[in-house]
Amino acid sequence: MLKTTDKQEIVKKTRLHDTDTGSAAVQIGLLSGQIDALSDHLKKNKKDFHSRRGLLKMVAMRRTHLRYLERHDKRAFNALVKKLHIK
Repeated sequence: MLKTTDKQEIVKKTRLHDTDTGSAAVQIGLLSGQIDALSDHLKKNKKDFHSRRGLLKMVAMRRTHLRYLERHDKRAFNALVKKLHIK
C-alpha cells in the first residue's frame, strides 16, 4: 500500500493537467508505485503467495493500460515509459 503523500507525488509527476487523477498515465504511475512496494515486500517474505497473486494482477493491469496508451497516444507512451523507467 502506498501512503497518501506518495500517491500525490506520483499523480503530480504523471498527470496531464491540473485536475487529472484518472488518465491512463496516472493509473500506470500509481500501479508502478504499488508494484515496486509489493516487490520489496515479496523479497523479504518469499512465501507470501497471496500477495504474489496480487502483484501479478497489478502487472497485468499495468500492461493493459500501457497497451491502451501506446495505441492511442504513442508520444505520451514513450515519454511515460522513459519517465517511469519501464521496460
